[in-house]
Amino acid sequence: MKKSITVLSILYTTTVFAQVAIGKKSTTAESDISLEFYDSVDNAKGIVVPWVSTIPNNPVAYNSTTGSGYRGMQETIVDGTIIFDLSDKKMKYKKAGKWFDLTGDPIFPLTVKDKSNNDITFTQFNNVDSSLQDDKKESNSAKVTIGVNGESDITSGILVLTDTNKAMVLPKIASPHLNLMNPTAGIMVYDTTNRQLAVYNGTIWTFWKP
Repeated sequence: MKKSITVLSILYTTTVFAQVAIGKKSTTAESDISLEFYDSVDNAKGIVVPWVSTIPNNPVAYNSTTGSGYRGMQETIVDGTIIFDLSDKKMKYKKAGKWFDLTGDPIFPLTVKDKSNNDITFTQFNNVDSSLQDDKKESNSAKVTIGVNGESDITSGILVLTDTNKAMVLPKIASPHLNLMNPTAGIMVYDTTNRQLAVYNGTIWTFWKP
């Protein structure tokens, strides 16, 4: 499966046991955090989830060999995996063995406001240039684990958080649809204004909560 995470430029098989902070000196003190990102009020960066091309409800390898997996084993996509699906330009997560949509089905033409309160009208999804991924293949064993039992963990994924009592904190941005000037498809942040998960599919932002 083709994977891309902007916070990690070159990935090899790596194990990390401690809490990890990216873009800041340390994670929040005395917190149940495995992975935390810079979260000051001036933050204007998010994370990009793996790009994957799928057929309906059945993810397949993108620009790689179908069936290749971690350490030569058959790859199994586990619940909790988050992807950007190139086939329909939607952010998805896997739950109970099925893919669930985080993007929704916008009705075109779609009009939204920009930072200057001007109307922007979309007539269709923007094309997502998959060539950005074409020559960026990692080895089958490329994997980063954060948390306990990292060395023995065999979960398929490019970034796996193994703790059972800690979580990842997404980058926090106020009104990302207004303050991220050049988002890429597949970006995901926590909107501190709306207090919702915000995802971008290359055309529009979607704000989601249970």
